Amino acid sequence: MNLKEAFISALSSIKSNKLRASLTLTGIVIGVFSIIGVMTLLDALQKGIDSGLSQLGTNTFQIQKMPAFNISGPGGNRKYRMRKNITIEQGEKLKDLAAMPKLIGFEDWAGGKVIKYEGEKTNPNFQIVGVTTEYLETNSYSLAAGRFFTDDDIKTTRNITVIGHEVVERLFKNLNPLGKIIEVDGNRFEIIGVLIPKGESLGQSMDNIVLIPIRTMQKIYNTGKDRSINITVQAKSKSEYDETVEEVIGLMRVIRKVKPGDENDFEIWSNESLIREANNFTAYFKYGAGVISFISLIAAGIGIMNIMLVTVTERTKEIGIRMAVGAKRFNILSQFLFEAILLCQIGGIAGILLGILAGNILASVLNSPVSIPYDWVLIGIITCSVVGIAFGTYPAYKAARLNPIDALRYE
Repeated sequence: MNLKEAFISALSSIKSNKLRASLTLTGIVIGVFSIIGVMTLLDALQKGIDSGLSQLGTNTFQIQKMPAFNISGPGGNRKYRMRKNITIEQGEKLKDLAAMPKLIGFEDWAGGKVIKYEGEKTNPNFQIVGVTTEYLETNSYSLAAGRFFTDDDIKTTRNITVIGHEVVERLFKNLNPLGKIIEVDGNRFEIIGVLIPKGESLGQSMDNIVLIPIRTMQKIYNTGKDRSINITVQAKSKSEYDETVEEVIGLMRVIRKVKPGDENDFEIWSNESLIREANNFTAYFKYGAGVISFISLIAAGIGIMNIMLVTVTERTKEIGIRMAVGAKRFNILSQFLFEAILLCQIGGIAGILLGILAGNILASVLNSPVSIPYDWVLIGIITCSVVGIAFGTYPAYKAARLNPIDALRYE
């Protein structure tokens, strides 16, 4: 029996027992669907993370008091909250001492703000950010209109602002915002510039911001030493990036009086480190999905073995006839083994298609790009073949070992 005949025979057997085959295939479909669905979703999210977490400019890293990802567990964040705040004075010392960086900028963030213009106002989910002149380049923003802050604007603590695209959409749909006055927490700011839209990062808008000079921020909100700032550092080139990081870490330890041997009392993060942390986080979901799917496939494999044993019993006389007309044991074994593999592959392909569809539907809800995890699709197909071989071998072997005379007498 050649491959074509084996395929036709296996397909005919499956068609003649549609209900039983469908119930058996359900386990395979669920097992493959669960892992492909999860991997498709995670792959789509990963692509969104890789592009969405690119918040900083090229060759740029940030120094901050708290980690980029919050630490869970009892007292997990207490260690970080107890650290000394990072101040502008410390940032100015770093600027004076560091030789490697191209740019060093400061940022002071405050969220949950309502932006008002005349009778209109936004939801309380906007952020006001005190910044220095380096902000645009170190954070990969560009101006759509107007101008950005100058050194004089920073020193004189002027009440001026550069607004994100979402502020324009909410308050100035049919108006030119330049020169208009907005109000935040009772403070009035003149708009001197508008940013080009940057989109979202992990579902969070990057355009719902109002930028003001950092000294203005600290004067109005009296932050000073009460709240920690972030220091953003840009290296001159990719080749000098690691060396720049090492120099800045060493200087910050000196400036903040960290004792030799003690760990840093500040965090360094970059686009790459943030993506790496996100990858580590999603890895646990992959492991969990793999374990659950493996268990499901084992259970489905047992179902395959069971149905194949029933099939061998039902077709005992057929097997006897085949042997009587010259079929060898290998032909019988390969026929039933091929049938088991075909069952698994049909279920596997159905599970893969459903998994990709479901994963991408969920990904679209989370504003992530469409994705097909080709590596996991290949793994799914191979796994289904392995399951078919592993659980179809014994029934096929049992069929091949039947005595032709006994088989012909079987009723």
